[in-house]
Amino acid sequence: MNAPLTPDAPVAKRNRGMLILLFAIFFGSLALAGVLRFSGWKPAGLKSKGHLLTPAVDARALAPVSTDGKQYVWNPVERRWRLLVLAPADTCNERCEQVAADVDKVWQIMGKDAIRVDVLWSGAVPSKTPVHQIHAIAADDRLRSVLPASNRVATTAGLPIYIIDPNGFVMMEYKPGVDIGDVRTDLSKVLKLQ
Repeated sequence: MNAPLTPDAPVAKRNRGMLILLFAIFFGSLALAGVLRFSGWKPAGLKSKGHLLTPAVDARALAPVSTDGKQYVWNPVERRWRLLVLAPADTCNERCEQVAADVDKVWQIMGKDAIRVDVLWSGAVPSKTPVHQIHAIAADDRLRSVLPASNRVATTAGLPIYIIDPNGFVMMEYKPGVDIGDVRTDLSKVLKLQ
């Protein structure tokens, strides 16, 4: 009969070391992932540029009315996202015109996805800037009242902008003076969700 093979001491030591190293790599990566997750760290690609409203503001019952008297319907079946811009009610000054031009650029940059984005403009409509797909809505105190109190009015820095999902929930807010590229980045991300 053959005697059972027993590994010599250096081979057994090397195999044990390799097994311990595999366990350390596996459980170490799990521990690192747990630490990163619970510390609040997120990869840069997952961070939003605007302020994510949690919980989202429910504006479904507050369907805006256009300046010509027609009601704007939130129709979730169409899967349309909205950019809501709150302009001053009386006149659209230079800063307002600039925001309109910036929002128009964002809409055009969306390309084929632009048909899935409506621009809701509440307040004085810009006269100089051509805004594609603009839906001029009447200034509505009910709608403004549900938005975050710190960001309801225009300032010298610019106009507040919001992203509204297809169902009528206000998801994100941007303070006056925001870099319009940040709005474009976040809007591109949400359009890819569908």
